[in-house]
Amino acid sequence: MNKSLIFACVMVSTATLLPAQAQTYQWKDASGKTVISDTPPPASARDSRSLGLRQPAVVTGTPAEAATDKAAASPATPPTMAEKEMEFRKRQQESREKSEKAEKEAAAAREKRDTCERARSNYRMLQSDLPLRQAGKGGDMQVMDDGQRRQELERTRRIMQEACK
Repeated sequence: MNKSLIFACVMVSTATLLPAQAQTYQWKDASGKTVISDTPPPASARDSRSLGLRQPAVVTGTPAEAATDKAAASPATPPTMAEKEMEFRKRQQESREKSEKAEKEAAAAREKRDTCERARSNYRMLQSDLPLRQAGKGGDMQVMDDGQRRQELERTRRIMQEACK
């Protein structure tokens, strides 16, 4: 008894759901009458459309809002190969410029550090009481007097203030 009840329920539900699966068409025939049928319209039919299984869309809000939402939701056209190539070259150029700038900054920092170290070394040497020689006008070596030493100390101090910040 149980099996026959299940079989009957399946048959009833199948019989009731079969018409829901049918495709429905609507068209105007040659005399201008509107025809609704489950068979596709003939080739001579005008204004034909399928009434299929589509459900009407539920619209909320104003039509202007719906148009704006549709425009915002539609995906942009994908970039062409030429546009992709241009973007790629632009990124490469920016990367190259960035690395060149970083290299220049690093070289400037190294140069400043080296200048500072040389100035400190010269300053220590000028403060010592050891006699120092420097090249004269003709290229021959001359011993520095106290005035020359003070001038050189002042010049080295200014260099240290600039380079050793």
